[in-house]
Amino acid sequence: MGSGSGRFGHAAIAALACVLLFVAPAAAQSTYETKAKWAILMDADTGSVLFEKNADDLMPPASMSKLMTLAVVFRSLKEGRLSMDDTFVASEHAWRKGGAPSGTSAMFVPLNERAELRELLQGIAVQSGNDACIMIAEGMSGTEEAFADVMNEYARKIGLKKSTFRNSTGLPHPDHMMTARELAKLAIHIIKEYPDYYHYFAQKEYKYRKHVFYNRNPLIYDDIGVDGLKTGYIRASGYGLVASAEEQGQRLVVVVNGLESKNDRRSEGRKLLQWGIRSFKPWKLFNDGELVGDALVWGGDKRYVNLIGKGDVSILLPRTSSRKIKASIVYNGPLKPPIKKGDEVAFLRVTAPNAAVNEIPLYAAEDIGEGPMWMKGLESLLHLAFGWVL
Repeated sequence: MGSGSGRFGHAAIAALACVLLFVAPAAAQSTYETKAKWAILMDADTGSVLFEKNADDLMPPASMSKLMTLAVVFRSLKEGRLSMDDTFVASEHAWRKGGAPSGTSAMFVPLNERAELRELLQGIAVQSGNDACIMIAEGMSGTEEAFADVMNEYARKIGLKKSTFRNSTGLPHPDHMMTARELAKLAIHIIKEYPDYYHYFAQKEYKYRKHVFYNRNPLIYDDIGVDGLKTGYIRASGYGLVASAEEQGQRLVVVVNGLESKNDRRSEGRKLLQWGIRSFKPWKLFNDGELVGDALVWGGDKRYVNLIGKGDVSILLPRTSSRKIKASIVYNGPLKPPIKKGDEVAFLRVTAPNAAVNEIPLYAAEDIGEGPMWMKGLESLLHLAFGWVL
């Protein structure tokens, strides 16, 4: 990403200078080890990465990729294109590939029977029903392959650049791949964007017809604040888990995958979450609406646009401190008008020696319109002649 350097005001510099760092997160994470082949621990509010291991390597996500299936459904519910009363049919394909004959995790909807969306959502979130996923995919897009295209489109829209989806279930496919980092980002997206539906992940039991299903996420039964999200297993990936826990207002998301047993999945996920809660805490840099800095504008009616966060601007750092952090405003610049108040135009990058990076989105605090043509021409001439930016 190209960058322009924003100008911090006196208040911004003073606020940042007051925040101290005792041990860099990278140094802190080096003291932690996990059996998982792939892992990441993220703070949901700040996006801070507290621990990672092969987090950008593609891996088979198994049923954890059902989070993308659910995200597509939640979006349609939120936008009013689906309702909980809508029904979907168990086609022969859905029944054979994901239902009773499949030998995989299933909701056991009978062949050619219909089920309401509210039933299918519980069948996915609690039981990880492959038949329920395929029924929804076929009902929404005609075929599972077409639904996978929607999943891929949505993934790119929310910034998941590496993940590729080939089905709605996570059943084995050589091109159905995700990274631990993008799984964590997807989980955070669901938590923030669809709070009205997040409660399904914490549901411990679901009764459907003659069946009683118990949530496959083992951590929701432990008293550590976990309230979601999904487990996964196929032979190619081993046992995996993406989970979220909230304690004292701090929400963390963990992803572990590539483990040898269900017990390892439970213990490694639990230990990593508890380590994060014990070792880190949020630090507030700026209050809601407080000026963070500004960014250069090319050809606008103002030379700079003021930048603010969305709500309080906070980062997550280890609990004791000894050294000052460093911060810079990064953006593709100079920015070009028109800029609307509330547009995301930059981010605040906060680092320390040997530290993982915190990056917080920054937004325009004001509208910036087009400047006069003579000013644009002068700026262009000076830039071409001398490399000047006024």
